[in-house]
Amino acid sequence: MQREPHDAEDGSTDPHDAAWRAIVDNYGDRPELDPDDLPGAGPRHDDAAAGPGDAPEPPAERVGRWRLEPGTPVEGPRDPFALTPEDRFVPPEPPPVDRPPLDRLAAWVGVLGAPVVVVALLLLSTVLGVGFPGWVLLLLVAAFIGGFLYLVARMPREPCDPWDDGAQV
Repeated sequence: MQREPHDAEDGSTDPHDAAWRAIVDNYGDRPELDPDDLPGAGPRHDDAAAGPGDAPEPPAERVGRWRLEPGTPVEGPRDPFALTPEDRFVPPEPPPVDRPPLDRLAAWVGVLGAPVVVVALLLLSTVLGVGFPGWVLLLLVAAFIGGFLYLVARMPREPCDPWDDGAQV
């Protein structure tokens, strides 16, 4: 027997439907908690209930994960789980970065440096009103295109691992 979707509204006794209905009915409502039920709330002391000579007892002291009663002597460090500087991990010094071959370095300077020089020359010519020869701009554009083509031509044609599809987790 297949149930119709409107059976739940007609008063069916399915506990799942009732639970979902309660969730939907109470959506957005905030629960009201008693302050004594909040985490970390200790026993409350009423000043009116205490006598004139009664003082509230001090709370228990926490040492790490353990709770000590007042007056318990503590030997050694206050937190037994605290790490000393000797216990902390210090990574080893990374190896120095290898210098690229001169031809590849020149290509990267052309690809990255030529646009920076072009922008700097354009700013100088605009601010100072000084022009620069057209062959400088042509040389910088050639350095950019030449460096880019050289880097693309030197790229490996196949992956390092033939079974690697490039996905990384």
